[in-house]
Amino acid sequence: MPRQSTASTCCYCGVGCGVLIEHDDRQILGVSGDPAHPANFGKLCSKGASLHLTGDPGARALYPELRLGKDLPRSRCDWDSALEHAAGIFAQTIAEHGPDSVAFYISGQLLTEDYYAFNKLARALVGTNNIDSNSRLCMSSAVVGYKRSLGADAPPCSYEDLELSDCVMIVGSNMVYAHPVLFRRLEQAKSQRPQMKVLVIDPRRTDTCDLADLHLAILPGTDVALFHGILHLLLWEDWIDRDFIREHTEGLAELKALVRDYTPPMVAQLCGISVEYLQQCAQWIGNAASFLSLWCMGLNQSSAGSAKNSALINLHLATGQIGRPGAGPFSLTGQPNAMGGRETGSLSNLLPGHREAADPEHRAEVAAYWGVEQLPAHPGLSAIELFEQLPSGRIKALWIACTNPAQSLPDQNTVRAALQACPFVVLQEAFATTETAAFADLLLPAASWGEKEGTVTNSERRVSHVRQAVPAPGEARPDWAITLDFAQRLERRLRPGLPSLFDFTCAAQLFDEYKGLTQGRDLDLSGLSHQLIDRLGPQQWPFPNGVTQGTPRLYGNGVFPTASGRARFIADPYVAAKEQRDARFPLTLITGRLRDQWHGMSRTGTAAQLFGHVSEALLSLHPDELRRQRLREGDLVSLKSRRGSVIVAVARDDGVRPGQAFLPMHWGDRFLKGGVNAVTQSAFDPLSKQPELKHSGVRLEPVQLPWQLFALIEGEVQAHFKVLRPLCEAFAYVSFSLSGRERPALVIRAAHQEAPLPALLKLIDQQLGLEGGPVLAYDDPRRAIGKRVRIEQGRITAIRLAGETLAQHWLQQLWLEGRADEQLRRWLLAPMSAPPQASGLGGTRQRTLCNCKNVSYQAVGAGIAEGLDLEQLQQQLGCGSQCGSCVPEIKRLLAAAVQPASLPV
Repeated sequence: MPRQSTASTCCYCGVGCGVLIEHDDRQILGVSGDPAHPANFGKLCSKGASLHLTGDPGARALYPELRLGKDLPRSRCDWDSALEHAAGIFAQTIAEHGPDSVAFYISGQLLTEDYYAFNKLARALVGTNNIDSNSRLCMSSAVVGYKRSLGADAPPCSYEDLELSDCVMIVGSNMVYAHPVLFRRLEQAKSQRPQMKVLVIDPRRTDTCDLADLHLAILPGTDVALFHGILHLLLWEDWIDRDFIREHTEGLAELKALVRDYTPPMVAQLCGISVEYLQQCAQWIGNAASFLSLWCMGLNQSSAGSAKNSALINLHLATGQIGRPGAGPFSLTGQPNAMGGRETGSLSNLLPGHREAADPEHRAEVAAYWGVEQLPAHPGLSAIELFEQLPSGRIKALWIACTNPAQSLPDQNTVRAALQACPFVVLQEAFATTETAAFADLLLPAASWGEKEGTVTNSERRVSHVRQAVPAPGEARPDWAITLDFAQRLERRLRPGLPSLFDFTCAAQLFDEYKGLTQGRDLDLSGLSHQLIDRLGPQQWPFPNGVTQGTPRLYGNGVFPTASGRARFIADPYVAAKEQRDARFPLTLITGRLRDQWHGMSRTGTAAQLFGHVSEALLSLHPDELRRQRLREGDLVSLKSRRGSVIVAVARDDGVRPGQAFLPMHWGDRFLKGGVNAVTQSAFDPLSKQPELKHSGVRLEPVQLPWQLFALIEGEVQAHFKVLRPLCEAFAYVSFSLSGRERPALVIRAAHQEAPLPALLKLIDQQLGLEGGPVLAYDDPRRAIGKRVRIEQGRITAIRLAGETLAQHWLQQLWLEGRADEQLRRWLLAPMSAPPQASGLGGTRQRTLCNCKNVSYQAVGAGIAEGLDLEQLQQQLGCGSQCGSCVPEIKRLLAAAVQPASLPV
């Protein structure tokens, strides 16, 4: 079939980049940025640029699977049987225990039409508000902040404000990793206008800080104190807009009385920064012609997340910096359609059209629109509350869609026990390899990116059309279609003889019904349709009937959607994070993102090249902390909190303060035994109910695991993963990753107190294809050391080292290069364990610096040694010339004049 191109939207973060999908009507062949899309103008990050590599059929859910008992395996069934069974159980459960005995937990990655179908199902048919989404984990504090301060959940800014602002403050976001395309715009704007001030507030020194004129490395959780301290100085120095405050706000008197006590010395001590830095920050904000703030999970994932959001917005209200170009409080959405979920009511406290489930008038409006007598008034369970209720038996049937709570929720030991206890769990999911799939009694295969149609709303309120390019594999179906099919079957049991509430045949019909619920509201979408977006391009709401273009900024007239029409100053005092350092848990654990992975890695974890920069979970510690703990880089430690523990390797990181530790959020139990969230806490903000995933008290305990395993097997990665992951469960430490580009391989690193039984090693060897054939082997039973390498057609295809693994990086590099020379054969058949030093590689792995162009640290270091500057490196090697996410690291290497021999390993 000839290659075609279909314009669509990326499925990762909330930037909402336009993409062009190259395909042949059967499979996706490539992807590029859409130059016509106003969110990215053709730019893509490393994750978006590799979307076409994440469709491994071995990872996909292809057919419905059902099990009839918790101790039984699932078996394949047809759609009719699967949905009839689910409808029967839900109907029986509702009849016996009431509508609140069932619940729905959905995802910020669904399309708006999917959300709408789920909300109508839960509220209008089942009669429960027990519907929440994983947006609760990332955006709910921003929602509360906007609603309390401004009257509506409506980010007032546009991406073009990045280019127009004179002072940009980035708070709690490693923007260069989390929203790289937007960061590139900011970076370019600053290069063109060096007088622009960039402030970064983050406990860690991240790559984002390289752009900053000022980095405030505050102590974790002290954001509210910082913002109050800044406001104290703004008021003291009269760097405020008195006219704006008088005409457009209310509540300053109470806030003024509160922040009077937040003096510079007090705030500097609380936040762990200098008074001079605090004063400089306030001066730049107070004297800026335009002030823009950008924030993400560092503010939101906190037990004081709502207070942090409102305290930040207070700064904009005090300075009048809202509603005009280059100014405003701008939350950066974490997921591709978290905003679309909030618009349709996909949090347990919301209803479609930015309505409140607790408001009788709002419930009556939606009920009348849907043609039902009433909507449930009883509050629904938020995500954390939902999983806390599962063990008690209150929830007897749970429907999960497009999310992975067995990886993403905090306190994983409790979450997994809760899933196991739930009598009936349905998982509607594109990837059968997620941690949650193991708990599903019914697995329903869903269509994924490039295989379905609908809309998404990005961080700047821009609605884009997501277009289908290829058919879904196997029997996978679009999420909205699955939901409607189930709803129709359930309503025949719950509403026999009545007209169907779910008479839709395509996604466009769902959107057209949904938009009527927004008419006259702050987010009015009544003028939009799939067809209009196709004709005019993506549009920002509000977009009411009769207009020809969207709304770039809100509140330009100074009128806010509050009862008084005024924005509100919110006076919340600083409250410390729930878990502070103490004698038992002397470290503060911070979680965050990697550059090339996304969330729980259900998708990015299938693309081998996305492991090139960081291949395994590493706990980052300051060099002084490593010395204090008597640790060396690469040592394994048990990271323990009050909830659980995980064994992980440590790494040196000057960007982390002593007394703190950093661990990326992505590594679930599939890739790291136990997973990161075994140690995080479920304490949550009382208003937003968003958990404090960013901040946990932990301690380190050295572990002695002298017996080690390294294995590599190329081809059919997911099939090998499925068999080898359970076999490795016997080891104390297990880390899985992928490697390679042309020939992806599964890589295993494991460690244990002692050698395993020979039978287990034999099973592993069988799966690795090392039991026979062209295999070179050496065993030393006395030392419990063994090495095996399979060589086919002159190159390595499988490796297993047992006992010790000194040669693992050398062997992996030989595999990558397709070499199997005489030197390898001599090493294999001799007692030596360490790699031959003559190879020049020693025990160092060649890490990838630039994933887009596959450029290693060693190659960049060699170029620097030859005297190349950034522009020359980009021209000659290609690094940093595509998405630019690696540019901060390249600049640091240039600044330090690092030689290849001392590059990070």
